Amino acid sequence: MDLLRGITRLETLPLEGRRVMVRADLDCPMTPEGRVADDSRLHALLPTIRYAITQGAKVVLAGSLGQPAGRRVPELTMAPVGERLAELLDLEIFLPEETVGDGPRKVVMERVDGEVVLLENLAFQSEEESDDDVFAQRLAVLCDVYVNDALLASGRRLASTRSVAKHVNMKACGLLLQKELTSLNRITAGSPEGPFTLLVGGARFSEKIGLMNILLGKVKNVLVGGVTAATFLAARGVAVGRTQVEADRFELANQFLSRARLRGVEVLLPVDVVVAGSACDGSDAQVVPVELIPPEAQILDVGPETVSIFAKAIAASRTVFWNGPMGACEQPIFREGTEKVGKALARSRATSIVAGGDTVAAVARLVLTPFLTHVSGGGDSAMALVEGREVPGVEALRDLD
Repeated sequence: MDLLRGITRLETLPLEGRRVMVRADLDCPMTPEGRVADDSRLHALLPTIRYAITQGAKVVLAGSLGQPAGRRVPELTMAPVGERLAELLDLEIFLPEETVGDGPRKVVMERVDGEVVLLENLAFQSEEESDDDVFAQRLAVLCDVYVNDALLASGRRLASTRSVAKHVNMKACGLLLQKELTSLNRITAGSPEGPFTLLVGGARFSEKIGLMNILLGKVKNVLVGGVTAATFLAARGVAVGRTQVEADRFELANQFLSRARLRGVEVLLPVDVVVAGSACDGSDAQVVPVELIPPEAQILDVGPETVSIFAKAIAASRTVFWNGPMGACEQPIFREGTEKVGKALARSRATSIVAGGDTVAAVARLVLTPFLTHVSGGGDSAMALVEGREVPGVEALRDLD
C-alpha cells in the first residue's frame, strides 16, 4: 500500500495569511530542573515550522508533554518547550495560558504573519484523550489549515490527531510526516530494491512474528537475534537454558520457518550467543555455540560468529529493514552484538530503515543515526504502518473521494 495515498502534501497548499496548526510530537525528556533534556524531536520539527513561516503563515503548534491525565500539572507546562523552540528558531514563541477557548483564540488572532503560537499542553484536557469531537472543534477554530507532523502520536485516537481534521477545510501532512511515510513506503509500496533483508530482534517473538509474516513475500533474508531468536531455537529443539521463550508460539515459529523454506527465503538464526548465569553484573558472561548453552544460563546477546554471518548478509543487501536489538543492549556488557551489527549496516551500501522505539534508542545510544538512511521517530505507529495496520492520525488525513 502507498502510505501517502490520498494525503495532501504541505507544499501544495496556499499558506500565506493563513493560520496553520501543526500537531507535533513535543513530548521531550526533561531535566529535574524543568528544562528540555533532549531536543531531537524539536529539531525534527523545524523544517515544517520554517516552511510555513516563509510562506507567510501564522503557525499554531499543538502537542502534549508527560502524562497529566487530563489535569493541569504546573510541572508539565509547555513553557520550557516553547523556550527551547524560541532559541532554535530565533523567534519569540507566544504561549497562551490555556489550550482552547477565548484566551488562545485572542493570542492567535493578534499574531501577524510569520509568528508562532504554542498552545498549552493538550494532555491537560481529558477531552483530548477521549477524542472528544467538541474539543476537536474548539481546536479547529484556531486554524485555517491543519497539519499533522506527529507520527508517534498518530497511533492513538486523540482529538488533536484524528477528529480535528474533520472540521478544517484544508489538511495536510507536515514535512517530517511526509519524510516518514516516504521512507516507510520503500518497504510497504511495491517491491523494495533487492536483495531485501529483514533484521529482527527484541525480547518478544509474539511482537515480531506479524512483521515477519507480512514481509516474507518480499525478503531474501531474515536475520533473527534477541530473545526472538531463542524462541525459534527452542522450537527447533535447542536447549536455551533459562532464557524466557514463548513455548505457546513454537508452532507459529516452525510454520514460519517452513513457509520461508518453500519461498526460498534464508532465515539466519544465531550460531553462537553470549550467555550469563546468576551474576547481576554479567561477570560470568561467556560466548558459547547455541548447542552448548548451559542449563543455568540465559541468552543475552548474539556471539561474534553470528555477527560475522549477519554482517555478510547485510553487505550483500540493497535494502535492510531493522526492528529489534540483538540482545540486552541497555547493559553495556551485552551491547556488542547490536553495536557491531549496527555498524555493519551503517557501512553497507544498502538503503537502511530503522523503526521501533527500542531499536531507535539503541541506534541513538551508539551514535549511528547519521549514518543510516532513515531512523523513524514514529515508534509503534511506524511499525503499524509497515504491518498494514491502521494508524488513526494518518487515516484522518486521507481524502479518497
